[in-house]
Amino acid sequence: MGGKKKLGIKQMEKQQVKTDEDKDAKKKEKSAPPRERKTVGIMVPDVKDGKIVAEVKKMGVITPYAVSTRFGIRISAAKDFLEQLESNGAIQLVSGSHNIKIYKTAA
Repeated sequence: MGGKKKLGIKQMEKQQVKTDEDKDAKKKEKSAPPRERKTVGIMVPDVKDGKIVAEVKKMGVITPYAVSTRFGIRISAAKDFLEQLESNGAIQLVSGSHNIKIYKTAA
């Protein structure tokens, strides 16, 4: 019936050599040095530190993700930090759900 034609011995050898070369090339590509991982901090920044509060106030829209990437902390720590700033009156809640809260600087 139909189907693929059976390869000859020479054709099979060529195909095998080609796949071996491809595997060797891939191994050489993968041997690059691994990326350095950034460690994120667990500690919440100090709410009373003027520099940190001033830097947060410069941000247009303040979200936990933006704060966590800016200061290199976990998102849970950023949420706690933003709640502390809100209780101090430095920022105010604009919108929020159970997933995300969006803040802006207090006028």
